[in-house]
Amino acid sequence: MNKLVANAKEATKDIESGMTLMLGGFGLCGIPENCIAALVDKGINNLTCISNNAGVDDFGLGLLLQKRQIKKMISSYVGENDEFERQMLSGELEVDLIPQGSLASRCQAGGAGIPAFFTPAGYGTEVAFGKEVRYFNGKPHILESALTADFAIVKAWKGDRYGNLIFKGTARNFNPLMAMAGKITIAEVEELVEPGELDPNFIHTPGIFIQRIFQGEKYEKRIEQRTVRQRLT
Repeated sequence: MNKLVANAKEATKDIESGMTLMLGGFGLCGIPENCIAALVDKGINNLTCISNNAGVDDFGLGLLLQKRQIKKMISSYVGENDEFERQMLSGELEVDLIPQGSLASRCQAGGAGIPAFFTPAGYGTEVAFGKEVRYFNGKPHILESALTADFAIVKAWKGDRYGNLIFKGTARNFNPLMAMAGKITIAEVEELVEPGELDPNFIHTPGIFIQRIFQGEKYEKRIEQRTVRQRLT
């Protein structure tokens, strides 16, 4: 089945205000830059975004925050975004902070059709407030529910028009998990190839999980904080 669409605008054409979105990436690594830009241009709002982080002030999901298009963030780490902090502290933005491992597992559970699971992460903290607690091997665990979304938006290194994807290095991060958990999953790729060109032994996400795919353009691939070794004198 050919799942190819022309560009990010066409891929996101039926994403509407009030929807829940999953967006792959870790920091600024492996984020769907083209689709985020298209969502900014659409001007939709009241979005619930599930992402490991919220980008930075002028890039990634930070662009949607600047335009007040996000009403709720479900995230793990948000420390690089001053506007996020301002909106959260002022009560403009609803925030659900989740331990990183729990966030990954909740996305994975959503894609696997597992409604909930018990984990020790977060017990004894605000994360556990209002959640069921059970003991396993004498240790307390809290019940965490799976996460799913109306749309999952991921970014891959290579893909074919059937939706088979390969991620490169650390840009793999949350992308494969979220690709499985969206009712509709959009993939933008750096390189689009014909079916059969990808070695099946190296495909990370099979096309059955992808509904739309397109070749992105003009990737900036920003680095949040560039650090280098001091030169030896």
